[in-house]
Amino acid sequence: MMKSLKPLDKLKASYLRKWVPLSVLVGIVAGLGAIIFDEAVTYATDFFLGFGAGYIPPSPPSPIVMLIERPYMIPLITTLGGLLSGIIVCKLAPEAEGHGTDAAIDSFHHKKGEIRSRIPLIKLIASAITIGSGGSAGKEGPAAQISAGFGSVISRLLRLNVYDRRIIMAAGIGAGIGAIFKAPFGGALLSSEILYKRDFEVEVLIPAFIASITGYSIFASVKGWSPIFVHVTTYTFTHPWELIFYAILGIICGLIGILYVKVFYKSKKIFKESKIWKILKPTLGGLLVGLIAMPLPQVLGTSYGWLQLAISGDFALLPIEIMFLLIFAKIMTTALTIGSGGSGGVFAPSLVIGGMIGGVTWYICRNLFYLFLLPAPSPAPFVIVGMMAFFGGVGKAPIAVILMVGEMTGTYTLLVPSIIATILAYRITGDLSIYESQISTRADSPVHRAGFSVSLLQKLKVRDAMKEDVLTVKPEEKVGDVAKMMVYRRIGGLPVVKEDKLIGIVTLSDVLQVPEEAREKTMIDEIMSKKLIVTYPDESLYHAFGKILGYEVGRLPVVDRAHPERLLGIITRGEIVRKHEMEVRLLLEGG
Repeated sequence: MMKSLKPLDKLKASYLRKWVPLSVLVGIVAGLGAIIFDEAVTYATDFFLGFGAGYIPPSPPSPIVMLIERPYMIPLITTLGGLLSGIIVCKLAPEAEGHGTDAAIDSFHHKKGEIRSRIPLIKLIASAITIGSGGSAGKEGPAAQISAGFGSVISRLLRLNVYDRRIIMAAGIGAGIGAIFKAPFGGALLSSEILYKRDFEVEVLIPAFIASITGYSIFASVKGWSPIFVHVTTYTFTHPWELIFYAILGIICGLIGILYVKVFYKSKKIFKESKIWKILKPTLGGLLVGLIAMPLPQVLGTSYGWLQLAISGDFALLPIEIMFLLIFAKIMTTALTIGSGGSGGVFAPSLVIGGMIGGVTWYICRNLFYLFLLPAPSPAPFVIVGMMAFFGGVGKAPIAVILMVGEMTGTYTLLVPSIIATILAYRITGDLSIYESQISTRADSPVHRAGFSVSLLQKLKVRDAMKEDVLTVKPEEKVGDVAKMMVYRRIGGLPVVKEDKLIGIVTLSDVLQVPEEAREKTMIDEIMSKKLIVTYPDESLYHAFGKILGYEVGRLPVVDRAHPERLLGIITRGEIVRKHEMEVRLLLEGG
């Protein structure tokens, strides 16, 4: 005969019964959505750039660089792509503009995990057109919003509560990114880390891992199991002195990361405040991108093929001068594409910018220090670490990006240098983030504010907030005298003490109920409350506040547990609120 499950075992079983099928379902949609979206981008690229300009951007793992047959068509194609994307987004789903990951983050914090059912499809179409026509954007934002949006749809169909809806929506972010980048581990961790600048949403991790692995397995079954980028050289970190160069790389990534974020949001602000018709804003952004792309076609699309050439160290096809220009050109074209209202992600451009910074840094260091302290013989380690460090700084997801780039490049031998560079970039960029909707910590999020308040009130004691220097009255005092004192001093209630013993409490409401002509004849002991609701110095503010709300009183006398008649102080609702606010402020400031 089987033994009955213990309560904890029942809880675990119930958790798995709920989250395993939900997470697998979201993962299936993430995998299929990633396949459809990847194919849509390929077809859109073939149609717009291939048919229109006679040019297909190189792509990993074996990039083929071709000349543009009709370079004069590039601005026309990018403009057309911006126009079509603008029409689709503005007319059908304004929420689909910009980078989808940020929209999903905003939904988690401020919209109860709600994403309209039409968003995933609109995002897929608009982003495929944006990227396929040469817009500088990535695939991760649309992939994240597709699976996150489906998670939101599931939650509505199954009538999940708000808490579960947020969890499954956030897990969808990780599943979409983990699938499209073939990085299930990093993608799952990213869904927990990317919601905050300096915190994690721990409850998301298990559903995200299940969903991300499922999505990755489906996507890779069709698209292949090899990493996105080929790491052409085998490199193992064995020389500690090389950390000097990786530290330099991290500092440079942090400084350029600040530029990237400021340019991005300055561009977004300019387009937002512009009086141009909203549909035409991404059209103008597309035109400007096309003009930049005519002399520098490396900025078109995701630019992943050029990033692969940087990893390979192919300076014949990607000269160091182009690599340097691409850093700033990619910043500008991404700001124009997404900032104007185009649809796409910012993760991929960040990787490209960081990779180019790594390649240029390697080249400069190798030429400056070729006689001693020679850095790595190949640019690959610097390009890979640059990818990690740059996004770790601007995306505020340093741990997840280290794992993701490791999965995307098939190398895990650069953990030490990547930690050094990424931490430096993360600290230098400070609170600046490419994701506008990110919140600093869980304590700042509306999702957890109530929970943090309860937890904090449970930790604080009455002694921490009570007022010890208490004004008291005697039972034989006249109501008229006490009324004048309470009004003058703006006191809502006073303990009544006789021979140093607490015997009651009188409130302003009590004294004002006595007719004015009777106040000089009536004594306090005739109107005071003798059934006292008290608290103790070692009682939590949470319980004290519960008594105040439950008994609908404004204050509680604080007494000694061993001697309940001994008055130690008084605590009011206002003092509890002020103490709580002060502690929250100290917590957020690191006090």
